[in-house]
Amino acid sequence: MASSLKNFIRSLDPKSLPRILQIQSGFYNEGSMYEKLGHECCLSTGDVIKVVALEIKKILANNLGSEDVSMQSTTVEPPLNFPGLCKVVTDKSPYVNVEEIVNNVWIGPTQQEQPCFCCSKDIQVENLTIKQGEKIVFVSVEDCNETLTVNCEIKRNGQVHAFLLPCSEEGDFHECQDDQIYTLEEIAKWKIPKSRTRKILFLDTGNAGYSSELLPKNFGSCGILEVIYEVHAVMKFQKEIVHFNSDLDVEVEDVTDHYNINTFLQPLSVKDILEKAKTGYPFVVAIIEGSIGNKHSYNFLCPGKEIVIYKKYQAGRILASEIKNNSSKRYFLIPESYKGKFKRKPRKFPTAYDLEIARNMKEKLHVVATKAFDCPHEEMCSVSIGDEFLIPEYQKSQVVEYGKKCVTAALPCEQIILPKNISKTILLPMFMEGGFNEVVHDRNRYDLSELCNNFHLPLNVTVGLRDLSTQEDILAGIPCLQLEEEINVSYLLISNLNNPKEIWEVSVHCLNMSFQLLREYPEDIVHFSIKSIVEEITEDQYYMMRKHKNQATIPPPRPPKIHIFTLPCSIRARTAGPNCGLGLALGCLNLACGAGLDWPMVFLTAKMGCGGHMSRTRLIQPSKSSVTPLRWTNTISSIIKPLNHCTSFYVVIMGG
Repeated sequence: MASSLKNFIRSLDPKSLPRILQIQSGFYNEGSMYEKLGHECCLSTGDVIKVVALEIKKILANNLGSEDVSMQSTTVEPPLNFPGLCKVVTDKSPYVNVEEIVNNVWIGPTQQEQPCFCCSKDIQVENLTIKQGEKIVFVSVEDCNETLTVNCEIKRNGQVHAFLLPCSEEGDFHECQDDQIYTLEEIAKWKIPKSRTRKILFLDTGNAGYSSELLPKNFGSCGILEVIYEVHAVMKFQKEIVHFNSDLDVEVEDVTDHYNINTFLQPLSVKDILEKAKTGYPFVVAIIEGSIGNKHSYNFLCPGKEIVIYKKYQAGRILASEIKNNSSKRYFLIPESYKGKFKRKPRKFPTAYDLEIARNMKEKLHVVATKAFDCPHEEMCSVSIGDEFLIPEYQKSQVVEYGKKCVTAALPCEQIILPKNISKTILLPMFMEGGFNEVVHDRNRYDLSELCNNFHLPLNVTVGLRDLSTQEDILAGIPCLQLEEEINVSYLLISNLNNPKEIWEVSVHCLNMSFQLLREYPEDIVHFSIKSIVEEITEDQYYMMRKHKNQATIPPPRPPKIHIFTLPCSIRARTAGPNCGLGLALGCLNLACGAGLDWPMVFLTAKMGCGGHMSRTRLIQPSKSSVTPLRWTNTISSIIKPLNHCTSFYVVIMGG
């Protein structure tokens, strides 16, 4: 029976593709946008097409679903990346059996894609009775002994009970209330049943700052969604895949059961090619349509060309990014076969923990501090801007905290004392929030493998000698490049059918093509060399690779939870000499006790002479009852008085 293309696509289950359709009333629009965009512009009555794929083209929202009857009907077309969030309004129309739910409702692997229903009667399954109105989660559909069943779950008293529900189970199944929040695109993909509409609620439309082009302010918070799909189809006796929207004014009839599907060409997607390439047997395909990045390198990958696909495999790459101040950064995948030479560039390290990670066995790491840090532990060193350090190896240091011994990670290094250029061994706490710039004395040029073997990534470099084996080295013009990490990327080995000796690694992520399978390719290719290139990837591809990369590094240690009390700068400026230092220390102590701390620790920092050398003394007061303020005064005074040569004091009170 004939129906409109729009209604047919709305009721079509994508899992049933491909489907053969016959055009009952044709469409022709000379010079239309379809023709300008390379889409099919003529569907004549009697034509037979094979629908191979559906893709969401646009979403229409109508405010007829609002309860306000006085509101004027408005239909808008929000973008697929609509910035607002939505909730699904429960569909009150019941489903008569489980099979109707399976055929019309999307059931996916994630929690958001798993619908929930309740039945108007009790259901007996195995040793479990599902009570009337009890919430049933539809998890997945599986074929059990050639019978479709649904894996379901119910939750009782905090325990999850799993069971199988046959598709033949009858009863009025009502959709349960869904309290989850979705994007508009997620609702279009998962939450619109076949042959039904979906009412949604837009959340916070008045405060989200949407422009009138996205959602008018008088639209209301409720709307009914309609999805328009782009139909991908194959015309009989043609190789090209045609595209047209599902709202095209065409009458169609499904003739799949009465037509030989093999009379059509069978286009293969990249996903299909990857599945076939897993067998490891070469085969020949023709490129029907599509595009690819790095066109200057893969010029044989264009529509109409016949290529040989040998196999799929994983290859190592260095993920790199351009170092720039603005947002227009470039990202690259560099193969191990890259023949250019790199020169090292200075790196920046935000913490001492990053210094520990970056140290290597080839040389000491030379850095300059760009941020001051005052360390509360007397066994460790404070840092001033301009201090220089040499980083050798890592060890653990023991410090005393509140009268208890605890093990704290520390970074041993050598501080360079200028102008005599002498060094002394110090400890930097791993948790210090500092800043360091690397000083690079190395002027050598390294190939990629030498950098990966002798230094710890990430590493800042620039190309000192471009790759002479290629016509254009896209890395050569970049002032500073960060080699971030080694990753594994999926590749296909591909060659031109007319030139099988040149076999290229083509990354899967940059293929956006459809193919036609021609035949097997029996020739032996073991002795042919494999070529690879530097690939420039998009920002989205870069973050997707970083997302799936397994990060096994240990996080940096957290700093101790302490309260720091300091006095205003005007008071600090008057603390010259030991007597003023004593008054300042006691003043800080009164401040801390007034804040409710139980006799906290006092740190005194004395600045000696013009050289600015800093020394620190830490006092620990165990309890309020055992020590009086007079003993506090005597203790602090006995420490400060011998320091007559000090020019000023800085006092910090710390407590839990």
